[in-house]
Amino acid sequence: MQRWTVAYDAGRPEGGQCAHLDQAEVESSGPRPPGCAQRLAAGQRWVHLRTCLTCGNTGCCDSSRGKHAWSHAESTGHAVARSAETGEEWAWCYEDHVFLRPAAPGARGSGASLRPGRGDAPGRGEAGGTSGPAS
Repeated sequence: MQRWTVAYDAGRPEGGQCAHLDQAEVESSGPRPPGCAQRLAAGQRWVHLRTCLTCGNTGCCDSSRGKHAWSHAESTGHAVARSAETGEEWAWCYEDHVFLRPAAPGARGSGASLRPGRGDAPGRGEAGGTSGPAS
């Protein structure tokens, strides 16, 4: 099972902690989900997808109408979700407002802040994700 740790966040020099790393129980690799279930049911598009690391639910990001990943976190208390976009290896804690990255092999995901490194958090204007069902 993939372990996660708090990523260095240059926007918050004081660092951050995540009290929800123990919620990240769902295997984080595997096939990409087909999309946000609520958006698919309505025949609508999304911007990016996030997958809950507690139960595996996939919803659309905060830039999408509906913000279903955030709504899921708020209604269930499942605070940690990872990007479901191809090539992206990061997660977000909706409650503690910190980025997470995969922990080094053998690490226990203590929640300690890490020093900057390549790929710690998504870039602004991330691109390359699927934005909805094929027309």
